Amino acid sequence: MTEREWPEEGELVVCTVANVKDFVAFVTLDEYNDHEGLIPIAEIARGWIKHIRDFVREGQKVVCKVLHVNTSRGHIDLSLKDVNEHQRKEKIHEWKNEQKAKKWIGFIAEASGISEETLISKFYDEYGALFPVFEDILIDEDATLKKLELDESVAKALVNIANENVKLPKVTISGTLVLTSNKPDGVNVIRRALRSAQPNIDDVEIELVYVGAPKYRVKVTAPDYKSAEKAINKVANAAIGVMERAEGQGSFIRKQRAGKN
Repeated sequence: MTEREWPEEGELVVCTVANVKDFVAFVTLDEYNDHEGLIPIAEIARGWIKHIRDFVREGQKVVCKVLHVNTSRGHIDLSLKDVNEHQRKEKIHEWKNEQKAKKWIGFIAEASGISEETLISKFYDEYGALFPVFEDILIDEDATLKKLELDESVAKALVNIANENVKLPKVTISGTLVLTSNKPDGVNVIRRALRSAQPNIDDVEIELVYVGAPKYRVKVTAPDYKSAEKAINKVANAAIGVMERAEGQGSFIRKQRAGKN
């Protein structure tokens, strides 16, 4: 698989406005060899449009939804109004990451002697995109390199570039520890349980907050959900283990994922 020459209907694409007429805007598709597309005035914005230039101007970057593609005639019909602000931001972010990844592939090619086209083709074949490869190197280097089956010099250059340039987004998950003890020294037992619930784990932040007896909120921030889940389970099991060994009670209530930072 390689980069596709034409977009698919329903796809979001990054475009540069090339020419604005009274009833249509012509754009070039940045991700598809600058193929020309058009946005009719009815697809520029919702509601009545008096002046099309109030909404688009030459040189502007816009995100459009592909309505129709005719490859034989080279026509691509687009909609600007069907893309909301969240979709626009997400698409621009994705596009910028892909631009960075293409640049990094150039560095890898220069350092290792492999051609950029070969590497791009391999990445698209395995991932359908470029930037996720660099993220996966940081998440699980061994598994990613095994999947890609790269020569040693290429793999080394890829790992170096990923470590120098990519910063993984962090995720946060949380839950509530419920700790109780009827023993005379129950307060001290709970304190020991809370201390044990704060292990040192690389790249993981653990926060314990007193909510109100007998509840304590646990928040774990980590590079990915797998690491976060592993850490929060370790936290919960450590605290509950201390309570049970001291003949107290402990339980853990998980909350839904809080999402990426």
